[in-house]
Amino acid sequence: MHKYVIEGGIPIRGRIKASGNKNAALPCIAASLLGGAPVTLRNIPEIEDTQVMFDILRHLGAGVERIAPNAWRVDPAGVSRSDILAEHARKIRASILFAGPLLARFGKVSLPPPGGDVIGRRRIDTHVLALEELGARIEIDGLFRFTANKLVGADIFLDEASVTGTENVVMAAVMAAGKTVIRNAASEPHVQDLCMLLRAMGARIDGIGSNVLHIEGVRELGGADFSIGSDYMEIGSFIGLTAVTRGELVIDEVDPEVMRPLKVAFARLGIRWTSEGRSIQVPSGQAMKVVSDLGGQIPKIDDAPWPGFPPDLTSIMTVVATQAEGTSLIHEKMFESRMFWVDKLIGMGARIVLCDPHRAVVSGPSRLKGDSLTSPDVRAGMAMVIAALCAEGTSTIHNVYQIERGYESICERLGSLGARITRLEDRG
Repeated sequence: MHKYVIEGGIPIRGRIKASGNKNAALPCIAASLLGGAPVTLRNIPEIEDTQVMFDILRHLGAGVERIAPNAWRVDPAGVSRSDILAEHARKIRASILFAGPLLARFGKVSLPPPGGDVIGRRRIDTHVLALEELGARIEIDGLFRFTANKLVGADIFLDEASVTGTENVVMAAVMAAGKTVIRNAASEPHVQDLCMLLRAMGARIDGIGSNVLHIEGVRELGGADFSIGSDYMEIGSFIGLTAVTRGELVIDEVDPEVMRPLKVAFARLGIRWTSEGRSIQVPSGQAMKVVSDLGGQIPKIDDAPWPGFPPDLTSIMTVVATQAEGTSLIHEKMFESRMFWVDKLIGMGARIVLCDPHRAVVSGPSRLKGDSLTSPDVRAGMAMVIAALCAEGTSTIHNVYQIERGYESICERLGSLGARITRLEDRG
């Protein structure tokens, strides 16, 4: 285990390239099992979660080769197993994403309960119900055992717009017999990336980017060479960090269109940026003043399915709000435990009232002071890094494994921007 030691109060300055989207990389890695030929995936972030997914592929029998930085070649020809090891599943929520492709390929899959962030109840009912509509059966005896004599297309209405639920049923449906319609489908950029990869492999998918997907099943898929999009969660984290440290930053390899929902939310806290091509510039001298709603009402930053504000950034926005002049309401609707870490921010000096498991009222600006912190999950961990970098004094963050599951080489990259952050072995 490792820890970060951070000296705060130093503005972030410079230029950085955005990493590939973690949440696109994970389903695309799982989808490579469906290919009848090797699949090359590019712009894959070198993080713990992607490495666990590649470990699962190796266990299943796939050939996995790193052919260049952030580029991997997967040869699914040797895959002969349909069981996921518990030691892999407990490390990563995305292990559930192997249910769809293994069902499509073998008609069966044995999956231990998936692990991942502890941010509240994370149901898999949507996965089960949708796969059952395609003809799968499930038995639960400590493992989730899916079987199907034959997958057949269906008109499916998802009980919630689940990202991974949508991804699983898409991967199963592309090789199911006949037509499948998925209604109330998630449409996040990472879902779109998965669909575009599958289309490059020969799948027939229409409606990409909408909440209704039309899929015509095919008998087999081929290989592909595919590059995933940039990680707008990471980009949003860097924007927030730049603003609260009063720095300036240029971020390259950004899709400005994807940034539009973020731009609306950040503007409510007085933070703006400009775009030029695939680069954005976060200038110094941000207003950092809460913009009230009409009538002087307290504004709300709340998450929603795409194209709403992404839930993974509510932790980041909570920290940013502590440094903006005025009062705002952060409303995280999806996970009932995600806001509980704000007691650490309060301990650093933030003025926050946690109304209930989903809502926090934040008044700023607050002078934060360094503290000893423990990362509970990927995004709250990065939020703690941001808080530490704008705080007075020195902070120590433990359990940084959680942060490194989602942010590639974060110490080195932030260090190149002037941050004083050191990664040390944590001896407890």
